[in-house]
Amino acid sequence: MAARAMPTNRRSVGTEAAIHWRSEAWLAPRLVALTLLAIAAGWVGEGVGVSPSVLLALNIAAYVAGGYYGARNALESLPKGKIDVDLLMVLAALGAAFIGQWREGAILLFLFSLSNVLQDHAIRRSRQAIRGLLSLYPDVAKVKRGGTITQTPTSSIRVGDIVLIEPGERIPIDGDILAGQSAVDESPITGESMPVDKTVGGRVFAGSLNKQGILDVRATRSAENTTLSRIIKLVEEAQESKAPTQRFLDRFEQSYAKLIIFGVIVFILAPPALGLSDFESNFYRAMVLMTVASPCALVISVPSAFISAIAAAARIAVLFKGGASLEKLAAVKVVAFDKTGTLTIGRPRVTDVIAEAPASEADVIRSAASAEARSEHPLAKAIVEHAGEGAVELEALAGFEAIPGQGVHARLGGQSVRVGRAAQLHEITPVPAALEREQERLEMDGKTVVAVLRDGKWLGLIALADQSRAEAADLVSALKRQGMNVALLTGDNERVATLVARQTGIKHVCAGLFPEEKAQIIQELRREYGPVAMVGDGINDAPALAVADIGVAMGGAGADVALETADVVLMGDRLGRLRDAIQLSRRARQVVWQNIAFSLAVIALLIVSVFAIHLPLPAGVLGHEGSTVIVVLNGLISLLVIPELRRARLARPV
Repeated sequence: MAARAMPTNRRSVGTEAAIHWRSEAWLAPRLVALTLLAIAAGWVGEGVGVSPSVLLALNIAAYVAGGYYGARNALESLPKGKIDVDLLMVLAALGAAFIGQWREGAILLFLFSLSNVLQDHAIRRSRQAIRGLLSLYPDVAKVKRGGTITQTPTSSIRVGDIVLIEPGERIPIDGDILAGQSAVDESPITGESMPVDKTVGGRVFAGSLNKQGILDVRATRSAENTTLSRIIKLVEEAQESKAPTQRFLDRFEQSYAKLIIFGVIVFILAPPALGLSDFESNFYRAMVLMTVASPCALVISVPSAFISAIAAAARIAVLFKGGASLEKLAAVKVVAFDKTGTLTIGRPRVTDVIAEAPASEADVIRSAASAEARSEHPLAKAIVEHAGEGAVELEALAGFEAIPGQGVHARLGGQSVRVGRAAQLHEITPVPAALEREQERLEMDGKTVVAVLRDGKWLGLIALADQSRAEAADLVSALKRQGMNVALLTGDNERVATLVARQTGIKHVCAGLFPEEKAQIIQELRREYGPVAMVGDGINDAPALAVADIGVAMGGAGADVALETADVVLMGDRLGRLRDAIQLSRRARQVVWQNIAFSLAVIALLIVSVFAIHLPLPAGVLGHEGSTVIVVLNGLISLLVIPELRRARLARPV
């Protein structure tokens, strides 16, 4: 039996953005039912004495219905020089008919086609991740054109169109907010469990849900290029790609099928020629041998597990680029992390405020935030954000000047305020000894120190640092418990790298690296420990991601470079999902080898039974097809019972 899902006919994400199965999905179960009815009618007819011509017609009907797909697939493969298990099943059924065992051949084709339908149904269920994502697309959207609002098919939205999105509506496109504010549920795209506040200038993604306010959004991508559509495409391609183990089994199937056919031909001819058996009974046994020796369960054991694992990962916002990526991740011995944007959130936050008496910490923050209110510098934004979190009321700004490399100079209430690096401001007014000691201490901790002067007097210092992700330390600890080595590779200075390493529990630290040096370190780690996974943001870490055995990118809600270059993408920058991805890949590998061992054991047992107890054809078919269904279900069900994945799906349903 060919180990494959029913062929699909996919339309690109657009007009209806849907996956369509061909008519086989509708026809195949009905042909199975027709096969069973023909077998039953023949059995009843034989009992009541209907004419042989009627029985022959019923048998032929059972053969045509039960063997249609197998014969078609076999005929399609033969011109390509491929011999697969479909051909073995059809030949076995025809051989049974040749010696007058029509019913046994029909039962073989019935169970063969039934197992195919059950496989297709089970594997289709694993594609729920794609269907769930597709359901997030609204069919139409309200587009503002020429002063009017029109209902427009989502597929017709062009880049630059203004889309009106009301409360409770799914957002149909990726775009930037021009007007309005709201809370948006982005969980299907980024994995963020809580609604995200959005306002003018914010970015939204197709498939997310507008919870409260009315938004005007300018489309930045067409429907077929949205983050959601690219995620769907990645999952589809991943489910179609093959892992090394699967590619090996596909090659093995060709050689094995040829060997079986050759062996059966020899078995048909040799015993009668040597006088060891009569032709008819020997031929029947040869057909049983051909049936039970077919490697159906063995060939389907790998794709069933990997397709299920890829779909399960997609449900928790982890995208594998295919079975090869899944298989490689399971073998990783070292995980190397970039720092900025990976182990850390990638933006500075205020960590310390030191005031010089008689000023207070609030005075320092108020003066600095008021002066920095118009600045676009990341440090300035962090200071203003800190003031907002502390409900510090800002002063009116009378004058503002940004001095490149030195900070800002502003006027507040008739007084001059300077905010900048302490080293530059020291040239204006000597820093007090106490503040100088605090500055040295903070900088030794790897923090950036900003000084604040007002009317030429030192108000105090503000220390800022990039913050480690909340889940980083737990992830590193979990990886170590699994026996993995963890390294930190960063281009930042050693003090900052050491601070982050201390916060996250990483011992192996390499700082001050250029991108090509990161790639060299990856090669050194591989030689010393084994396969390496590199986790980065997919941009400045590109050389290291390419050199690593497996590249893992922080998706950032579908960052273009991350989606296109990495082997695995953690959507929404959910670093903790790496642990789930590794666990899933290891479980998938375990299930694959369980299936392979079980399949080989069943084949060996059935072959021995053919010679030892003269196994009848129906029993051989039942054992053969039953083992195939068992490995499929093991692949699909085993990967859905991992507790962590169940909790993750409950926390963030798609």
